[in-house]
Amino acid sequence: MQLSLAFKALNDNTRREILQLLRKKDLTAGEIVEKFNISGPSISHHLEILKRAGLIESEKQGQFIMYSLNMTVLDDIMKWMLQFNKKTK
Repeated sequence: MQLSLAFKALNDNTRREILQLLRKKDLTAGEIVEKFNISGPSISHHLEILKRAGLIESEKQGQFIMYSLNMTVLDDIMKWMLQFNKKTK
């Protein structure tokens, strides 16, 4: 289930921080690495988990890969969470 993968991906602080960065603008992997004090391969691993969960998308632009938020999955998460805001009778 896509939501299960998304919740699993969101269970890591670094991945949540990556999503916060991508909320502001699309970034390359190199630009994301610059924001953290961890290795490039570690960031690549986090990006892959976020991609598999459908939380981010990637698009090759020349020799770079641009990463962006996938709002569709984030909207699905919000809808799922909002159902707990209303009591059913």
